[in-house]
Amino acid sequence: MTTPLAGQMMDVPLTVPSLLAHAARHFGSTEIVSRRIEGDLHRYTYRDCEKRAKQLAQALIALGVEPGERVATLAWNGYRHLEAYYGTTGFGAVCHTINPRLFPDQIAYIINHADDAYVLFDTTFAPLVDVLAPQCPKVRGWIALADEAHLPVMQTPVLSYETLVTAQDGNYEWPPIDERQASYLCYTSGTTGNPKGALYSHRSTVLHAFGAALPDAMSLSARDCVLPVVPMFHVNAWGIPHSAPLTGAKLVFPGKDLDGKSLYELMESERVTYSAGVPTVWLGLLNYLREAKGRFSSLNRTVIGGSACPPAMLRTFEDDYGVQVIHAWGMTEMSPLGTLSKLTWEQSQRPLEEQRKLLEKQGHVLYGVDMKIVGEDGRELPWDGVAFGDLHVRGPWVIDRYFRKDDSPLVDGWFPTGDVATIDRDSFLHITDRSKDVIKSGGEWISSIDIENVAIAHPAVAEAACIACAHPKWTERPLLVVVKRPGFDVTRDELIAFYEGKVAKWWIPDDVAFVDELPHTATGKLQKLKLRDIFRDHVLPSALEEEKDCPLTPLARGNPVSR
Repeated sequence: MTTPLAGQMMDVPLTVPSLLAHAARHFGSTEIVSRRIEGDLHRYTYRDCEKRAKQLAQALIALGVEPGERVATLAWNGYRHLEAYYGTTGFGAVCHTINPRLFPDQIAYIINHADDAYVLFDTTFAPLVDVLAPQCPKVRGWIALADEAHLPVMQTPVLSYETLVTAQDGNYEWPPIDERQASYLCYTSGTTGNPKGALYSHRSTVLHAFGAALPDAMSLSARDCVLPVVPMFHVNAWGIPHSAPLTGAKLVFPGKDLDGKSLYELMESERVTYSAGVPTVWLGLLNYLREAKGRFSSLNRTVIGGSACPPAMLRTFEDDYGVQVIHAWGMTEMSPLGTLSKLTWEQSQRPLEEQRKLLEKQGHVLYGVDMKIVGEDGRELPWDGVAFGDLHVRGPWVIDRYFRKDDSPLVDGWFPTGDVATIDRDSFLHITDRSKDVIKSGGEWISSIDIENVAIAHPAVAEAACIACAHPKWTERPLLVVVKRPGFDVTRDELIAFYEGKVAKWWIPDDVAFVDELPHTATGKLQKLKLRDIFRDHVLPSALEEEKDCPLTPLARGNPVSR
């Protein structure tokens, strides 16, 4: 048996600092613009960013941080946060981004579980740090992302980021790093149990950056001006802080002000061409545009993910404002991107309505990700757009196990996502629900996402959520929970009638409840577990009818399944 012939290519490791080094060397004058906590706009270049990231690396080393140790951030999207991304990973430490919108007890758990050495924080989170510090005794220091003049008055002793950074000269060479070393640590924001950590490697981060930047993915280039609305504490802002320097795109960071007016004004003043965020953010922006009668002069593409993009939102962006929507799906455990909705040449020749139906789905996988759907027996289901199954994925930027967990969640080498989905003959993924949210009526599945998308298309509906309610005959039936648009009115019967001809009759909600607001998780997703608790004792009219017609059937109250 002959020995396989080895290739004769350079063995250059794929490392995070190489992305910024590339941008500084080849796109050195490209701007990075940030709306600061201090209230002004800060401007500098990729060349400046790399120098300050090196200064930060020197400062952390001087503080005694060693490769492999975790340095956490509690920060908005801004240039100092970007420096932390590269200044920590650049010498082999791990950048641990923390979602400041979580409950303090959850944040304290995450900091302690990660064993963070230092925590960098924006000054808006000073009160939060004062709450956290006594609960996190192993943290060696808290560093405010500010100069001495802007340090907040606090109970906790803090260091000034600017003082630490400017004390260093930046004359520093990124050291050799094994590409399989850890780079970033991101925790899931699950609604049950403690958050779990996904520990990425330099290799997985760089491969994800390449995959995300591809033309049939995020399609970033040096001709773009990118404003990531998705927070840098939410799965590394979907990889944009890595894909932008890889391609040389201009970056614009919005800071803490994510309301429609603030985003629109920054997009217009900086001539933003590209953005990314969750549906709740875009809802605020579209409402502002509608009220202010605004138009986009430069924005032409946006990625919408985090939760399913309502078709009505997709069509509003494209029909009313000329902005292409790229529908995306992914998970913290996937770094996060898995699929994006882009058409092939053949698909783009189909009738417009057929194209749109495809684009409303989550799309096809990026190279580097594979997927399948399996039934309850674990067998793979056909890609016919009809069969529902549990979605499993695998790839070089998908986790093998959670941080500090010995057991692996993988099933035969595949990661079970917890999503229920179909895959059609075009290889397009359609997430129909989370496995814990799917409504099982009479043994058949009803997609809560599809029910919500129909409701959102009604002009009087601002936001909607669909959950299961107990039913004596069908086990579960859908309840629609709705927030009305300001200045509009709609009745229960009108909304139920709105479903006629849009979904199968047995999918139509049995009841509608109106609320002032819906609960959301810290990342903007609908918090259906909380909704189910709120409506646990809700009795559907159809359940009352069933009780009246069949007195021996016990009246169903509450949710029969704890999910």
